[in-house]
Amino acid sequence: MKITDVRTTLLTGPCTNDPFLREARKLRSAAFIEVFTDQGTIGIGETYAGYFAPETVPAIVDFFKPILIGQNVDDIPELWRRMYHCGNFWCRVGLGAIVLNGIEAALWDLKGKLLDKPVHELLGGAKHKRLPCYATGGPANYPKEKLAKKMDYYFSLGFRGLKVGAGSFTQGEGWYMPKEPKEAADFEGAKVAFMRQHAGADAWLMMDAHMGNNRNTTWNVETAIAVAKAVEPYNLFFFEEALHYTDPWGYAELCRATTTPIAGGECLTATYEWKVFTEQDAFDIGQPDASFTGGLGEFMAVAKMLEVRGRKVATHAWGAGGSFMQNLHAGFAASNTCILEIAPNYAGLHSDVIDGGFTMKDGYATPPDRPGLGIVLTDEIKRRYPFVPGSGEFNSVPGKILTN
Repeated sequence: MKITDVRTTLLTGPCTNDPFLREARKLRSAAFIEVFTDQGTIGIGETYAGYFAPETVPAIVDFFKPILIGQNVDDIPELWRRMYHCGNFWCRVGLGAIVLNGIEAALWDLKGKLLDKPVHELLGGAKHKRLPCYATGGPANYPKEKLAKKMDYYFSLGFRGLKVGAGSFTQGEGWYMPKEPKEAADFEGAKVAFMRQHAGADAWLMMDAHMGNNRNTTWNVETAIAVAKAVEPYNLFFFEEALHYTDPWGYAELCRATTTPIAGGECLTATYEWKVFTEQDAFDIGQPDASFTGGLGEFMAVAKMLEVRGRKVATHAWGAGGSFMQNLHAGFAASNTCILEIAPNYAGLHSDVIDGGFTMKDGYATPPDRPGLGIVLTDEIKRRYPFVPGSGEFNSVPGKILTN
């Protein structure tokens, strides 16, 4: 078997069928990478760069393509090393590594199909018989009566855990994000108290401050500590992204200052960048993304790095169906995974792409059993979701305002 071509497909479709998430985000873009062979078998992967900067992906894939032509998939880590070294000046971290992630995922998918094995077996085998799942809920939809309905909606889908953002989003009024320590602590403490009372003692509740990509307000360490301590009585599973990713030392200080588990890492790429944070013990729970971190191999290296420090992994997964399945396989292959992020009631760029390999029962997922990643990308899917330029997510600023 020899690789004959590597191609990028950009798509745009409904962001989600979740009515609460759709209040804030209507469309999503995605970038899939296909690796073709002389035997007709095709490997498919996704890079999460397609959600943010889809227009940049094809050129970067074409840059790496000559390295793969004529090769087989006997040694995927070696192919990854060749591509990574070729981009040494510009993809040690950042966009190059993120796009490389999607190419490498396609190679693993191809190898799994050729060997008739799910990818998690190729990564060392599933370390869990089942893993808890949580519904990733985006904003805290307000008023609180709506937040309660949102929670009930996720529980009705079979989830036992859910995550909402800090601050609030009120339809017709927009976003509110408290900034000062007391204001933020009072608001978030009252909100999480309400959520715990409504959900009961056994529900897994999480909060995401989104400070790695917040539009208007970025908390400092003082505010993050105040919020973390305010929610301590309510037993959060974790408190995510309470600070920007330019401050691993602040994250470490935050971890030391509270009993609330601190999570983060979705914006970090490659083991080099992760090492800066893990050596500071910046997270109690790391959140690598197997469509963003740099590759499934990089995900596994990051998970091991965290495990050595006594830290857990909670997968990040807010790409489309390829990203979803890449994180499912990697999450099961990492022995320190404690929970999986799941897009609830996902739309076509998930449901049409996932080939029946995701099963959740009583709030827990089981290891996928389809060969490869368990995803498909047919010509019909490509026709159904034509790419819309400018549909990538971004942080709105004057002169560049997201409208989709």
